[in-house]
Amino acid sequence: MATTLHDVAVLAKVSIKTVSNVVNGYPYIKDSTKTRVLEAIAALGYQPNLTARGLRLGRTGVIGLAVPELRLSYFAELADAVIRAADRRGISVQIEQTNGDRDRELDLVTSPRRQLTDGLIFSPLGLGNEDAALLAVGYPLVVLGERIFDAPADHVTMRNVEAAAAATRRLLAAGRTRIAVIGAHEGEVYGSAALRIRGYREALQEAGLPVDPALIRHSDMWHRANGATTVRGLLETGVPFDAVFGLNDTLALGAIRALQAAGVRVPEDVSVVGFDNLDESEYSHPSLSTIDAGRDEIADTAVRLLLERIAETGPKAPPRRVEADFRLIERESIGAAADADHPFNRQDPPA
Repeated sequence: MATTLHDVAVLAKVSIKTVSNVVNGYPYIKDSTKTRVLEAIAALGYQPNLTARGLRLGRTGVIGLAVPELRLSYFAELADAVIRAADRRGISVQIEQTNGDRDRELDLVTSPRRQLTDGLIFSPLGLGNEDAALLAVGYPLVVLGERIFDAPADHVTMRNVEAAAAATRRLLAAGRTRIAVIGAHEGEVYGSAALRIRGYREALQEAGLPVDPALIRHSDMWHRANGATTVRGLLETGVPFDAVFGLNDTLALGAIRALQAAGVRVPEDVSVVGFDNLDESEYSHPSLSTIDAGRDEIADTAVRLLLERIAETGPKAPPRRVEADFRLIERESIGAAADADHPFNRQDPPA
């Protein structure tokens, strides 16, 4: 017979109500009591089915969405797109923020609270491809992003390499040959930064240009302040450059601000391109050229795949991977090629 709340309560030597409070995440419980209950749950293998209570079909009509950071514009706009896609299907969305913390992400995917939703759309940042097996969970799951490619779950992602190569080729077509890229992550193999830099490298090599390590600039966080700081540091080195490829729009917008503050004209002296096509990129000055990596398509596809998994009966179909289409949005920040005599175009550093 299935383990019940009563069984857990007996083993933990607490009331059934206390067990229920722990399972439901009630905050005002002593740590020692919570520990006993969780240990009893683990020992007995108790799997609460909170969604089935009082629901004829055993579904809540709610799905979860877990993202690293809502103050990063991309994830805020992604959340909006997921909510709209779910609303079209009569489904509500519960949003959780993980801050990209590995332990928090692990707790999120293993917590009994997952039973409060019918499934989860999960964009990991702290977990990596080596953690793929940890996503073999007992509920419908769709993974987003570029951190985990081998999970036993459906995966919706971008064509990062191809899109970054397209952005770099457009800068090359504008006559730019010293293209700085900002937002690299030291030692990263899986992830948006690694894949986009691969596309950047491929486009340069295709054009017969060397990849100058001095033009690949690192930034752990992809915020505006980091984009500005990274470009200020690049200017201080005296390394010549005539374009900046921000690995996301917020980095690129910060780069534009730093360039303008230093008296460098965009796009006359230095072209700038971003990645993500945030709403605000259209209204910067100059407006930001960028890659639209299919955010709305990603959101709609993720919701569709998750609902298909929720409705699935019988043997489970193999995991599916879907890559969204992309397009280059050309705005003011690319412009025409700069004057060949401008110091940022010369191969020798400015005096």
